[in-house]
Amino acid sequence: MCGITGLFDPGRTSTDDLGQRVESMARTLAHRGPDDSGVWLDDDRRVAFGHRRLAVVDLRPTGHQPMVSGDGRWVLAYNGEIYNFAALRRRLEGVGAEFRGGSDTEVLLAAIEFWGLAEALDAAEGMFALAVWDRARGELHLARDRFGEKPLYYGWVGRRLAFASELKAFRELPEFAPELDRSSVALYLRHNCIPGARTIFCGVHQLLPGHSVSFGADAGRGSDGEPRAYWSARTAVEDARGRPLTGPVDELTDLTELTLSRAVADRMVADVPVGAFLSGGIDSSLVVALMQAHSDRPVQTFTVGFADRSFDESTEAAAVAAHLGTDHTPIRVTDADVVDVIPRLPDIWDEPFADVSQIPVLLVSELARTKVTVSLSGDGGDELFAGYNRHAWLERLWRRAAVVPAPVRTRVGSLIEGLPPRLVDGAASATALLPAKARTRNPATKLAKVGKVLAAASPEDAYLALVSHWTRPEELVLGSEVQGSIASDPSTWPALSGITEQMLWLDLVGYLPDDILTKVDRAAMSVSLETRVPFLDRSVFDLAWRLPLDAKLRDGTTKWILRQVLYRHVPQSMVDRPKMGFGLPIGPWLRGPLRPWAEDLLAEQRLRRQGLLDPVPIRRAWQLHLSGRQDLAYELWDILMLQAWIDRWAPGGLD
Repeated sequence: MCGITGLFDPGRTSTDDLGQRVESMARTLAHRGPDDSGVWLDDDRRVAFGHRRLAVVDLRPTGHQPMVSGDGRWVLAYNGEIYNFAALRRRLEGVGAEFRGGSDTEVLLAAIEFWGLAEALDAAEGMFALAVWDRARGELHLARDRFGEKPLYYGWVGRRLAFASELKAFRELPEFAPELDRSSVALYLRHNCIPGARTIFCGVHQLLPGHSVSFGADAGRGSDGEPRAYWSARTAVEDARGRPLTGPVDELTDLTELTLSRAVADRMVADVPVGAFLSGGIDSSLVVALMQAHSDRPVQTFTVGFADRSFDESTEAAAVAAHLGTDHTPIRVTDADVVDVIPRLPDIWDEPFADVSQIPVLLVSELARTKVTVSLSGDGGDELFAGYNRHAWLERLWRRAAVVPAPVRTRVGSLIEGLPPRLVDGAASATALLPAKARTRNPATKLAKVGKVLAAASPEDAYLALVSHWTRPEELVLGSEVQGSIASDPSTWPALSGITEQMLWLDLVGYLPDDILTKVDRAAMSVSLETRVPFLDRSVFDLAWRLPLDAKLRDGTTKWILRQVLYRHVPQSMVDRPKMGFGLPIGPWLRGPLRPWAEDLLAEQRLRRQGLLDPVPIRRAWQLHLSGRQDLAYELWDILMLQAWIDRWAPGGLD
């Protein structure tokens, strides 16, 4: 796990500072790689690569990057882990490859040398963002892993193409004059993150998962390259659905356990201590159980807890840890801890990002880093095995609601959305409106989601409403244009059966890389912790999409088959409870300890002076939240994180 940077100067506009610029860029990523650093400058000074290394596999200097291939043609700067590198090494040795060390980097580079980039990417199982320079052809290639675990940004800065693992590296270039993309701000306010290939800046792109992009000697500003999919999630899903699995439940459960167990074992290979995040939920508990089955010593596990039991799973996590016999370390988060963390968030997520669970993920990452260098997580289980509450009830609710005339349904939905949270939470009977398996300890939040579904025009619109914070953000951002994301463009969706499967697809290609994986990568790497995600193994992905839907979602029970596997390791009573999510009591905190901070960032004079947002709806939302008439914590957190980002990265004003 590392950080990469680089510059490509096809016109040779300067020959004396390329290496220095890249070295300066790489220093901003020292948190991603504290163990080693390197800069490589091509002989003709057209390209320079920078690298910061977190040593995980082969801790010797033989793993140093940037790395040059044995034949001298290829140069690689790479961030990530290739889990099948040992098998690839044996294949490569069979065709004459020789190795100096034991790193996965050297294996990946040899695969490119012997097989070419396309075949190497197809063969590699892992997470990565890479830059490779072809010295023979004078071509730069950038590539990102299939699911988007590792980030990679690129764009023209003056006459040079710059790339980096994080946007902050671009600011080391004197020519970088960022222009705020107001339409990206609008998308951010809808999704609490900036989705897809967009970034907060005009002209700077994020490479999509499963894509590569190439630049040759004739590249120039205005020529952004044409990203191409070397792996298509849509094609892979359609292929898997065309090879459905059938058979007895026990056989499907055995296959699920075996497939996931292998993925877990592959991700335990390291030359440094390895542990796991443990929330006590289905996914992380299953990952830890399988880790413990592969280990001859207690696995080190880590969890974060809160005083507010509505958001606390630390007791459940401790019970799972005790049953499995792990070496468990919990941390209890106080209001003061949250207040202390908030000023650091814009540095860590250096474009606006507003998933409130960024705070507990950061805190548990800090805790884990005190004892391990690598931590496995249960991310991806919800998206592949139908784990979100909306997967369980949206389609069933829509079938019942669709018989109601649209005007009536919309009106009822709006009324439900407008119910005061205190009234709903205080009414013991409120959760009776929800399917039993979808009930949570936060009925007002769930009931508001029911209202959104009832007010929607179609099940597709209902999904978009559920994953939206501000529903008409283009009206909030001055000078923005209406922009869509994959969630609002059904023409890009695969041919699947029903809205539940479509939700699984959309969560996989949208919510997972844009929000979940971005959150985990930035939080963990800010403290030099590598995270690994067993559920995002290609074999697990393929299995999940070959399974019948009722193996994942049965009688309103989410992740049904994962539960069957977990019951083999942990008593059913420990894990069968309503899904909580890795959240925070941000609503009450905004009315309490965070109120002075929020008041300053939401001041009407400040908003008008910036000229970015319409202050009227923001001030209205703030007053509604303070009064308790509506819970608008997530919408307000979006604004607050944007304002905090502006204070950190654009204190002189916005373009």
